[in-house]
Amino acid sequence: MSDIQAQSNGNGEFDEPNPPEVSVILVTWNSGDILSRCLEDLSRQVFKGYELIIVDNGSSDTVGLNLNELSRSFDLRIERLVSHLGFAAANNIGARLARSKWIALLNADAFPEPDWLENLLHAAQQNPDCTAFSSRQVQYHMPDLLDGAGDAYHISGLAWRNGYNLPADKYGLEQKEIFSPCAAAALYRREEFLGLGGFDEDYFSYFEDVDLGFRLRLNGGKCLYVPEAVVRHVGSASTGRRSDFSVYYGYRNLIWTFFKDMPSPWIWIFLPFHVATMLFFAIYITLRGQGRAIWSAIFDAIRGLPKMLAKRKAIQKNMKIKPGNVLKFMSRGIFEPYQEFIKRNQAK
Repeated sequence: MSDIQAQSNGNGEFDEPNPPEVSVILVTWNSGDILSRCLEDLSRQVFKGYELIIVDNGSSDTVGLNLNELSRSFDLRIERLVSHLGFAAANNIGARLARSKWIALLNADAFPEPDWLENLLHAAQQNPDCTAFSSRQVQYHMPDLLDGAGDAYHISGLAWRNGYNLPADKYGLEQKEIFSPCAAAALYRREEFLGLGGFDEDYFSYFEDVDLGFRLRLNGGKCLYVPEAVVRHVGSASTGRRSDFSVYYGYRNLIWTFFKDMPSPWIWIFLPFHVATMLFFAIYITLRGQGRAIWSAIFDAIRGLPKMLAKRKAIQKNMKIKPGNVLKFMSRGIFEPYQEFIKRNQAK
């Protein structure tokens, strides 16, 4: 394991003679046994020309990493953070340490099939106009069901994983352009990722991948869903799927993304829909017993709006597409957010 970082020449390329083709960035926080399982599956990848960057996000559990054993299996760097900086910041650190043209983000609870990385890179080679690629996620505990086929974004500001909880043998089988990748298992062109500032570190965790996907689109980028690149995803293994943590950060960041990224005139046209949708879900989640988490998220989102609106000015000023083009890959059905919410909350 080496702590020597290659130097970029400023164009996303590196001065070292033979840099790896892709850098796999794995952020871990109190991940326990699932990290060992993920690393075991990574070691079986058919494609071997990658480096692995593990960013330990200030873990407090007692599960240690055997560096000598890992070094025999991977071209490895481990970056240990002294405190939990959040999923967004930890991945940005990994991206800056990467030595390759492509960065593949992988959650510790996303277990890749042996040809996962090979299929992502093949799709990248075949589709040079795309800057991001999303994997096919199947549910780890119920592999006959999809966990997601990339992310959808609705005009109300809500987002969800395409095909969640649908039969895996019938849905998500075709390669297609989608709104944005789910960062649990995604491939990005490193130059574009860092050029846009990576994930917004004010988000800490949740919705940062949707926000980045939105900014990539405004910058003229495209995202492709690759059904051949499969991972088995546990989902929210560290934070809990319905925890107050996920409710707070998910909804706060959802609001910020809408105000940061939605271009004019659509932000004004869809604003009433956004407000009405947020009120509906706030009431629903309150009745579910998590009122403190959801209302704290809303109030803190409002308090943070001045900072987000300042970011909006730069994002909209540098937009490279016409505002109408971004609507092509948004979901626009009036009842879609409610249907997706009910479907997810009825899942076992």
